[in-house]
Amino acid sequence: MTTRPPAEVGMSIEQVDTPALILELDAFEKNLKRMADEAKAAGLTLRPHSKNHKCPMIARQQIQLGAVGVCCQKVSEAEAMVYGGVQDVYVSNEIVAKPKIERLAALARHARISTCVDNPDSIKDLSAAAKSYGVNLKVLVEVDVGGGRCGVAPGEAAVPLAQAIQKSPGLSFGGIQAYNGSAQLLRTWDERAKAIKETADKCRATVDALKKAGIPCELVSGAGTGTYPHEMASGVYNELQVGSYIFMDVAYAKNFGKDGKPFRDFDHSLFVLCTVMSVPTDDRVISDCGTKAISVDSGMPLVRDFPELEVLKMADEHGRMVFKGGQKASNRKASVGDRLYYIPGHCDPTVNMHEWIVGTRKDRVEAVWPVTARGPGN
Repeated sequence: MTTRPPAEVGMSIEQVDTPALILELDAFEKNLKRMADEAKAAGLTLRPHSKNHKCPMIARQQIQLGAVGVCCQKVSEAEAMVYGGVQDVYVSNEIVAKPKIERLAALARHARISTCVDNPDSIKDLSAAAKSYGVNLKVLVEVDVGGGRCGVAPGEAAVPLAQAIQKSPGLSFGGIQAYNGSAQLLRTWDERAKAIKETADKCRATVDALKKAGIPCELVSGAGTGTYPHEMASGVYNELQVGSYIFMDVAYAKNFGKDGKPFRDFDHSLFVLCTVMSVPTDDRVISDCGTKAISVDSGMPLVRDFPELEVLKMADEHGRMVFKGGQKASNRKASVGDRLYYIPGHCDPTVNMHEWIVGTRKDRVEAVWPVTARGPGN
């Protein structure tokens, strides 16, 4: 059941029901433009990941600024994007269950659809479904370039899969999927640079092995918000799958830039607005935002505009905060009814908990967008 939106266009921010997912549009649009401009200047294709926002309205804005399409991780996300008007979707994940493959092939009648594989059985199933629906699916070979998740070993292991794709009716070989997720939150610039140099070397070895086998590899796709400057400079990547840059969260804000200072290329634009519901003691403050409204898998949120408050614990419907050093050490007090902005520790699963994104500008609601690709997905 779709829940009632927490806001309506034209409301002041003080009228928004809480907890609510707030997107500050000025910062969001600045982030969108910066990444689009950087990709264009570097001559790389931009294909942002939509698993963080799960919202076709946002995907279409990214495409308007030059993105070729979007990535997603599930067939259900791909369906939501296509139904929302996105015409080029890459499922950057293995799709193995036959019902899901059938849905993916059917979707290819309405949009350009691509996906990736790391085993021959998936190639057979994708080919059978593509033939059945009379469509063509572009298929990339996923290479484990350091993430330790899916993917074949770098180098020659990709060749048999690429050859099998080329020989399979309804499929075309699209290149290699090479995302190193484990490098995204390495904290120093040099750590990330070292990791992506090793990643790029693995990509290069794979491209060379394919070339030696007579298979041109026109696309090397990957990169993330934490490492994209390094992939851009690698000379081997030509497509960026960045996602979190549009929102930024506490986890990414802990990274450091080349100058050794906190990495601040992009601004925080996504928040969970909450209300103080109780101040039972001098040093304890309770909000109406708990784990049903914000993810703590990457740590507790920060309280914007009120750094004296520290979030200690989240229950289902309550956020427990304390004053650092005690209430008496603070220049301010918190009162019942105060509105607070939480910066999520991890934006992707936080968005997944909400059905609506409330876009605000100058403390007024300007947009209310449905999060149509949310949920556990399939």
